[in-house]
Amino acid sequence: MESKVWLITGTSKGFGREWAEAALERGDKVAATARNLNSIKELQDKYGESVLQVQLDVNNREACFSAVEKTVSQFGRIDVLVSNAGYGHFGFIEELTEAETREQMETNFFGSLWVIQAALPFMRKQKSGHIIQVTSIGGVATFPIYGIYHASKWAMEGLCDTLSQEVAQFGIKVTLIEPGGYSTDWGTSSAKHSKPISAYEDLRKERQAFSANAPKGNPKATRNAILKIVDAPEPPLRLFLGSFPWQVIEPIYQKRLETWKEWQDVSNEAQG
Repeated sequence: MESKVWLITGTSKGFGREWAEAALERGDKVAATARNLNSIKELQDKYGESVLQVQLDVNNREACFSAVEKTVSQFGRIDVLVSNAGYGHFGFIEELTEAETREQMETNFFGSLWVIQAALPFMRKQKSGHIIQVTSIGGVATFPIYGIYHASKWAMEGLCDTLSQEVAQFGIKVTLIEPGGYSTDWGTSSAKHSKPISAYEDLRKERQAFSANAPKGNPKATRNAILKIVDAPEPPLRLFLGSFPWQVIEPIYQKRLETWKEWQDVSNEAQG
């Protein structure tokens, strides 16, 4: 199989790091981005010219376009774009400040949009490419205290679903990766928190207990799954990572269908 060229955002740790190493170990080339290049120096030391280190804060639209241009200049093309950079913000809706809300959307939504927009002209010209957008189980279901995080991921779900319909004519594939809980630092050192309002303390403790006891996947176990998706002739538009999401999602979507059906007479009446 011919080697592929990847551009992966957020490779300093977590899924981005795991997938960069998986690609490099099998002989692919990777443009690895991070806000701090020291965090990905080990990749360069180990894999040499197969790695292009790119300093990138996805909040900077011009920098996103520059990162894509550097990748194409170095490797000649981009076969796989993995839009992975982002973080989780913890805060009940009433607790969110304007700055916190905008920052979450700026990184998780706009940052992903800028990287995708930057890559599309090159993929269209190639008449090939695969855009992998990391969302979450929180992109298809919701839980208290993650409201603005959900909003950012649901936005990307809608955007990329539309994108898949627009770019299929150019031979470009789109996959939304929806992980469950994993043993990364997503909920710890990389997370941000709103100033708490005491009225929500009971629910906060309930959510903290749930998160502490929820099953956590091994990030390394996702490596083979991502390679299978990348190598598939017809990759799925959506893919859960881990066994937990299906357990949560199936009853949620069944309930939605039941509710829509129960109220279908009212819906039909509104047709006029």
